[in-house]
Amino acid sequence: MAADWTDEQNDAIVADYFAMFADDIADRPYNKARHNRLLQAVIGRPRGSIEYKHQNISAALKGLGEDWIPGYKPAFNLQISLVDAVVRWLDRHPDWRAPAARMGMDLSPSALREEAILWIGPPPTHSNALPPHELEQMTIIARKFDVAERDARNRALGRAGEERVLTHERANLLAAGRTDLAERIRWVSHVDGDGAGYDIRSFDTDASDRLIEVKTTNGWERTPFHVTRNELAVAEARRNDWRLVRLWNFARDPRAFELRPPLETHVALMATSYQASFL
Repeated sequence: MAADWTDEQNDAIVADYFAMFADDIADRPYNKARHNRLLQAVIGRPRGSIEYKHQNISAALKGLGEDWIPGYKPAFNLQISLVDAVVRWLDRHPDWRAPAARMGMDLSPSALREEAILWIGPPPTHSNALPPHELEQMTIIARKFDVAERDARNRALGRAGEERVLTHERANLLAAGRTDLAERIRWVSHVDGDGAGYDIRSFDTDASDRLIEVKTTNGWERTPFHVTRNELAVAEARRNDWRLVRLWNFARDPRAFELRPPLETHVALMATSYQASFL
């Protein structure tokens, strides 16, 4: 039976993974087989073990609410020591989570015309949940490293997500011929500050209110998020108007879904502030 990976081996393969990831994001060519051969010489592990460990790193990143190399499908049954190594790397490279090239949005008129409409899909359900053992690992990682709190504290991420949804709402109304309503959309959290219980006041094409609270993550669709007591209170009081728009995979290919009150039909709420994880 092979010995457990040491911290030094984990740190080496995590650094190698992120070197490839940086190339992948920048659309620079890289050779997985060459990376694997070099690692074999450094850490003394066979090719197959290294290949699978790269997939484990993708799973760790998924649990941490980060994106991952698409060519390394997440493989579960990973050790928490590997997740610790990924977190160590991220802590040593704080710009990775919000570099301008990945977080920044091109808000030029041409870019907004081309990318204004978001992909809006169905929310997670029981039918598309991970297998129980995989979901359990993802939940353990997310709770241990409190990825919901991390996203909530990331003001640059939150602001960029709100701006993206604002653009989407305007584009939808303009496409429907409701220029009058598009001009009345208000970025409440930016103009008036936090406290309203929603970030954006928009409209349906019939002029009814859409009170939108935006929650943004670079992670996958089931990354947990925080909901405040005030947001829940407004959602309850304005059930017909309030919407939670969840933006996910934001750094690479932003996608979204909407949740309508009551939120308890979609997520399990844990009281602290409230942490929402999908049922």
